[in-house]
Amino acid sequence: MLYSKLFGKTNKQAKEYDSINATLLQKAGFIDQVMAGVYTYLPLGNRVLSKIENLIRREMDKIASEILMPAIVPKQLWEKSGRLETVDVLMKTAPANAVSKTKNDTEYILSCTHEEVVTALAEKFNLSYKDFPFAVYQIQSKFRNEPRAKSGLLRGREFRMKDLYSFHTSEEDLKKYYEVVKESYWEVFRKIGIADETYVVLASGGDFTDDYSHEFQTTCETGEDTLFHIPSKSLTFNKEVAPSRAPILSLTEEIFPMSEVEGKGIKGVEALAKYLKIPVEKTTKTLIYQTDKGEVIAAAVRGGYEVNEEKLKKAAGCKKLQLASSEIVKKTTGAEVGYAGLLNLPDEVKVVMDESLNDRKNFEMGANKTDFHSVNVNFGRDLPEPEKYYDIKTAKDGDLYPETGEKYQVFKASEVGNIFPLNTKYSEAFNYYFTDEKGEKKLVYMGCYGIGSSRIMGVIAEKYNDDRGLIWPESVAPFKVHLIGLDLKEESIKKHAFSFYDLLQKKDIEVLFDDREDVSAGAKFGDADLIGIPFRLVISKRTGDKIEFKKRTEKETQLLNSEEIIKRFT
Repeated sequence: MLYSKLFGKTNKQAKEYDSINATLLQKAGFIDQVMAGVYTYLPLGNRVLSKIENLIRREMDKIASEILMPAIVPKQLWEKSGRLETVDVLMKTAPANAVSKTKNDTEYILSCTHEEVVTALAEKFNLSYKDFPFAVYQIQSKFRNEPRAKSGLLRGREFRMKDLYSFHTSEEDLKKYYEVVKESYWEVFRKIGIADETYVVLASGGDFTDDYSHEFQTTCETGEDTLFHIPSKSLTFNKEVAPSRAPILSLTEEIFPMSEVEGKGIKGVEALAKYLKIPVEKTTKTLIYQTDKGEVIAAAVRGGYEVNEEKLKKAAGCKKLQLASSEIVKKTTGAEVGYAGLLNLPDEVKVVMDESLNDRKNFEMGANKTDFHSVNVNFGRDLPEPEKYYDIKTAKDGDLYPETGEKYQVFKASEVGNIFPLNTKYSEAFNYYFTDEKGEKKLVYMGCYGIGSSRIMGVIAEKYNDDRGLIWPESVAPFKVHLIGLDLKEESIKKHAFSFYDLLQKKDIEVLFDDREDVSAGAKFGDADLIGIPFRLVISKRTGDKIEFKKRTEKETQLLNSEEIIKRFT
């Protein structure tokens, strides 16, 4: 491709955004922002995205059949699954003006995921045990009502995604295929060039399974996820599910009498600890929850930690819970929200204590009295020791892995894929049964598996760059070589440059040729570095009948003849 004919060239004066990928991709002419979280992929960006998706497609074609489902679907499908009122990023389409409304005023769901569509689809075709197992996938644009679209391609309102769905006659068969997909994903990430910095991460199984689901997370300093890694076990957990043991406090002090201290309007444990002149670790956070069955739960963690509701649900043995209303809190504790503690709670309240509360002396907790805190609380004297401590906190840096006592390695990452056992959630909702060998009807087991292709593009841009611009892995770079012609007003040099450009094309070597005659060498080199194509070739008066060869990642240059260069790329 001739750079002079390229639509959407570099713009070094483009706006600085909140993320490296958004800034560099727009300055380098890969994308253009239409609005927050929505982008046009310009020719360079579209080439990168297509290469990522084609690498994904090659691996998926080995284990599934490609289809293409609609982006807009009827509400009834989401009503049938029970998710219409619960998915908090769900979007819809509606007539945009009065004229359109007179034609058709129906509202449709704008899909963020396709479990509803694919389950209804599969039910039409595959009903016998002989049809199983099978899997289908698509690569399509998705839409999510993000409250704050940010971080460029890492969190958008419209984005590209590969989603695959598998169907099985047993949980055992689902688990077998699950491992097949896991290995297929590794092959995708190897070919893209990010496997060495990607982890398979244990994550929440949600309402579908007591087992973990799995995320594929690529290390990234600006990533939105925090990972907890144990090298000795080759285990990595998402922050939301990481089992955690709090560092033990060294307390040798004597026990003091319990008392109440007034502390009105103090916000946060840090401010409270400062007010009481105690370490944050001696404060106690107690939250009152209500389960889907109406039970009231008092959950307590050491100051500095947050209650992890996923862990709490498992500890309390409930499927759903939510923070109790101010009325329930007042009825349960006798105090306004913010002053709850574990002292003198009604017998019907289920108390769940995190293990971080153990081995403390003279600690604080809410007095169950508005504006007051109890201090110098001690187990045994003021509060009965629980029969069992639980892990109901969100892990943080410095915590230990309970099984081995090792301190976690903690780092930031960005999710690039996930695999999830759906089991029978959607087959139950859609009454999707198969007929087995005995003629009996049984529920179908399902799995879902996603890869964010546009997100991968953003992650690569976020990770692989320097102070001059982008650095694309060869497998997904928009072109293999960036050919720069200098001194092109001299006919012999121009002829040499275009002749070599033609040769590269004949050899099927992807090339972007900067053929501009009225642009300085410095500007051309700057553009080449900003765009980030793996190899730069220069033809100029200085190179004579040879060509300057340079890798984007290296400083050194070489002068080679055309045959030597072609040999390197074929």
